[in-house]
Amino acid sequence: MACRQPGLFEDIPPATESRYPIVDPDLGIYDRFLVFMSGGKDSLACILRLLDLGVPASKIELHHHLVDGVEGSKLMDWPVTNAYSRAVADALGMEYRTSWREGGFEREMLRQDAPTAPVWIPDDNGGHRRVGGNGPLGTRLKFPQVSANLSVRWCSSALKIDVGARYLTNHPKFTHGKTLVLTGERAQESTARSRYASFEPHRSDLRSGRKYQRHIDHWRPLHQWSEQQVWAIIERHRVLPHPAYYLGWGRTSCRQCIFGSKDQWATVKAIAPRNLAVIANHERTFGVTIHRKDDVLTLARKGTPYTTNPYWVDIANSESFDLPVIVENWVLPQGAYGESCGPT
Repeated sequence: MACRQPGLFEDIPPATESRYPIVDPDLGIYDRFLVFMSGGKDSLACILRLLDLGVPASKIELHHHLVDGVEGSKLMDWPVTNAYSRAVADALGMEYRTSWREGGFEREMLRQDAPTAPVWIPDDNGGHRRVGGNGPLGTRLKFPQVSANLSVRWCSSALKIDVGARYLTNHPKFTHGKTLVLTGERAQESTARSRYASFEPHRSDLRSGRKYQRHIDHWRPLHQWSEQQVWAIIERHRVLPHPAYYLGWGRTSCRQCIFGSKDQWATVKAIAPRNLAVIANHERTFGVTIHRKDDVLTLARKGTPYTTNPYWVDIANSESFDLPVIVENWVLPQGAYGESCGPT
């Protein structure tokens, strides 16, 4: 687990250790730009960099994966993330679409002798359609494990990466013209990410297909950026960051992210005790904890909760977002440059 605090960035290997050359694509050749939007600062900075480079907002789609799905489970994610992400798209004049695995995180975690659930992707009429769900039988019955290995840290692969790929390989618009997919990984975040390619064909690319082609490239436009550069572009555009940053989180993923520190689990206990209790009960049922040494209740007891403003707690725990996205008096949130826990 990578869990970093201010002053420790010098421990991260420099971005120049990437095994790939640094490449910036010719943006003029693309018909559409698809930003996989987590709601966090890095995906937000990707959007703003496209605008700075002169890409029209009308050609940019913000696409968000609903980690918990839409069928009722609210186990893991920040409740406000979908509404916040949509508000950003509306404020910037961009298209906003979503996709999800049926049943979301909890159904996939509880899968027993069953195939991975189907995925719901956008259709041509402003709605969604169902694809997949006919794979081999399998069993999970445990939380994703704290690891860089996606076969055991299955939340990223099953609920984000594969869901995005289903959209790209099943929607007919991607067989016409050229698509540039953007994601916000930065070399500064971890050793593994420092070795990512900044630009490459996307895993869903099929530009040499015989029956039809999909020309899809993948650009990580912030790969060489520091966290300072990320916050600088957000401040310059005066975009309000995700509410989680105003609660002290240095990284916005799920509220109950498996990589959470003991202080973050202590804060979850303070602001979302019911979710913590459900997660703890699942750990007991499975007989396998998220972290190797301690269950989440022990981690929460060991930690010190962040100092949180009830105003931001209410907003972060809401499924609606009514604040202005573009603000006159932009304020750096307390989570900026703070504790940041995520994949290595």
